[in-house]
Order: sequence, then C-alpha cells, then structure tokens
Amino acid sequence: MKKVMFLLAAAMLFSMMASAQLLPTFQFGVKAGANLSHFSTENTLSSDSRAGFLGGFWARVGGAGLHFQPELYYTSKNVDVKSSAGIVNDASFKSIDLPLLVGTRIGALGVGARFNTGPLISFAIDKDQSTGAAFSNATHLNYKDQNYAWQFGVGLDVQKISFDLRYELGLNKISNNYGDKTRINMFNLTVGYRLFSL
Repeated sequence: MKKVMFLLAAAMLFSMMASAQLLPTFQFGVKAGANLSHFSTENTLSSDSRAGFLGGFWARVGGAGLHFQPELYYTSKNVDVKSSAGIVNDASFKSIDLPLLVGTRIGALGVGARFNTGPLISFAIDKDQSTGAAFSNATHLNYKDQNYAWQFGVGLDVQKISFDLRYELGLNKISNNYGDKTRINMFNLTVGYRLFSL
C-alpha cells in the first residue's frame, strides 16, 4: 500500500511539473548589475578593462521547456584604450541595449537554472572619449550609433529573485582614425526581481 501511495504521489508531482513546463507563461521584472568591458584589439591598440553598470527591464514568455526573453536596459561601458605611443583614451560609451534571448530552464518548486543565448542590438546615446591634453587620433574610436553582439549566459532563479552571468561577444568591428580594428566584449553580472507573472 505504501508503495502504491508513493508511486501515485510521484506520478502527480511529475504530472504537475510536466504541465507547468508545457503551459505558456509570461513574466516581467526589473534588473540591475555590473559589467566588465574589454576591447579586443589588433595592431597598435591595447586596452584595460574597467567596470560599468546596467539597469532595465526583462520579460520572459515560455512553454514546453523553452522561453523567449527580450530585455531592454541602459548600459555604461568603460575602457582605457592605449596607443603604441602610450597615450590613453579614457572611453565611456552609454547605450540602450536590446537582447533577444532564447533559452531553457530546469528546476522545480521555485528554484531553477536557466541557459540563454541570442543576439543583442545596442543603440549608442553617448560616446565620451577623453585623452586629456595629449590628444591623439590614434586612440580615438569611431564608435557606431548601432552595434551588434551575441550573448551567452547562465542564470539561477530563486522564487522572485534571479541571478544572471553572461558573456557578450561583439560582432561588428570599430575602427580608429588609423584603420586599427577592435570589438567590444563584455561580462555582466545582474540581479533581477520578478514584478509579476501570468
């Protein structure tokens, strides 16, 4: 009798988990965190990473074990770019970023791990670059108004709180006045809060 009760309870739990994965859901929340930008460089440029920040909103629509997660957030990317002559460009780029992620989630009872990947479109709103008195065109980056990247990440959900660690791989190249090329790559760590779900 105990075995039958145990099997029935296990079957009910499995059925509930399966139906929860199959039914479409919608979630919406806020997020904020820090990033570490790095410019992959060629030829005469080198770069030092500096911390930046991001904050905004996320949504998640899912069913059948898969979800689509669009996000919209403000990002500050900071980096020191050096020329071969040692002149430093203290660059700070601010943008509105739109990742369009696809992923999957595993877990139950309010705790789950997520895996996401997808493209990101970045719209520049500020391109501050300062080299002080010794300005050099060699370190001035021609940062575009619209940039593209690809994100890879993992996440952890604990009830309404979510943690995300992602790597952002720059897809388009940015040049300086001497034709050197660079890409923006970035790690970001964020904490999110689910405001509501349907």
